[in-house]
Amino acid sequence: MKRTLLLIFAFIALMLGSFIWFVATWDSKQRAPLSMLPMTTEQPA
Repeated sequence: MKRTLLLIFAFIALMLGSFIWFVATWDSKQRAPLSMLPMTTEQPA
């Protein structure tokens, strides 16, 4: 039981650490936004 909880906490710590690293090293000028789609100016036929 104790070993399982330690593995769960280690996994959560790894997930949080990687997310914090991702946010801290994000360069918005180098990468395009992930949530926006390019606008199309064409009208459907």
